[in-house]
Amino acid sequence: MPNKLTRRNFITGAVAFPAIVRAQNQNSKLQVGFVAVGGRAGAHVGESHKAGLQCVAFAEVDKGRWGGALGKPGWNEAKGYTDWRKMFEKHGKDIDVVFVATPDHSHFSPSMTAVSMGIHCYTEKPLTWSVREAQLLSKAYAKQKDVVTQMGNQGHGGQGWRIAYEYIKGGAVGDVKEFHTWTNRPVWPQGGKRREGSDPIPENFDWECWIGPAPMRPFKGNKAYHPFNWRGVADFGSGALGDMACHTTDGIYAIMDCGYAATVEPLMMTGPVGDQFPSGMTVKATYRAKDGRPGFSTYWYEGKTPEGKDNMPKTPEELTIDGQKLPRTGNLIIGTKGKMLVGGDYWNSPRIIPNAKRIEFGRPKQLLERSPGHHREFFMACRGEKPREFSQSNFSYSGPMTANIQLGNLCVRAGKKIELDEKGNITNDKSINEMAWREPRKGFAP
Repeated sequence: MPNKLTRRNFITGAVAFPAIVRAQNQNSKLQVGFVAVGGRAGAHVGESHKAGLQCVAFAEVDKGRWGGALGKPGWNEAKGYTDWRKMFEKHGKDIDVVFVATPDHSHFSPSMTAVSMGIHCYTEKPLTWSVREAQLLSKAYAKQKDVVTQMGNQGHGGQGWRIAYEYIKGGAVGDVKEFHTWTNRPVWPQGGKRREGSDPIPENFDWECWIGPAPMRPFKGNKAYHPFNWRGVADFGSGALGDMACHTTDGIYAIMDCGYAATVEPLMMTGPVGDQFPSGMTVKATYRAKDGRPGFSTYWYEGKTPEGKDNMPKTPEELTIDGQKLPRTGNLIIGTKGKMLVGGDYWNSPRIIPNAKRIEFGRPKQLLERSPGHHREFFMACRGEKPREFSQSNFSYSGPMTANIQLGNLCVRAGKKIELDEKGNITNDKSINEMAWREPRKGFAP
């Protein structure tokens, strides 16, 4: 692990910060910093401004996007940087809350820096690019008892998965045997080769900091990577699985209290992982019995089949008898006594199928408290109005969830089945443990 330095002596390289206990006055404004303010980050900028936070500083590699923060009333004096390390160096002592919404490969270092400094941290999904990074952030959160955290899977603040939980706990489908989850992603290039050549780097763009901890490569224009197509590139993104599973499989982890997968394996791949993830894949995971519930399996479907068809499960008979088909994205839950369909990405519409059985069962009894909203629960915990665990997609939940999700990408990269112990260590081929971590490029470790 990195050496510890004082937070005022931040230098580039593998450094860490000591914990700082921050007693937040509930009546004062939270001071916020942002690592990225454009693209998806704009939603967090807007929610923070609406909630009355005060922006102290931000880091955004694309100066053309700086207006996302500076354009907010009352924030025009915030200090902007292209390098997140400078933001922490110069303003770490003043910041109460940090939002990290960079591409996947650069989530870990600023998030770990924030948590280590005692700064509340909200990080976009997936929490990290690698399995090991997610495990390390979970450990850091467990150690820093005064830090509030949240991962950006906003559907976790909705009531959909809670209703699904109440159906399952109410016996509507019996014991769960299988979850089948599918997505209409990728909607960006996957399955292709690395772009050749290089282009001039725009004057307002910090390519060095955009690459961050990943291996350096030449800049390519025409939106080859920035601002969106990085998602399918294995060095930077996590493919469709990393992009969407934190939404579409969220209910599985929330309902089942999964623990680490026992096995993860690629059932179908349209090709190996090269510069990009394959254009289609199906991944199976198995989970152990726990606390009286039986073990179960999950199946993830993305992209296209080798024949070019949408990769998704077959429509079950329980839908066809009602004259319906599977939606283009969602979950099918198969139990010993019935089935449940959840349409969409965010667990918004769980229902027992077929319709006759849904009517017969009726609405389940409410068992869970509803959330005031994904961002709001985070802000309430940061202000001390609620305990830190009130921010429910905190790193103790989202860390193992992200690690399990990234195990899917790891088995695809390895091209083989992975077996794990209950602590998440790979046991059948220990060399794959080395693939679960990537040493950050010099200067970009936390």
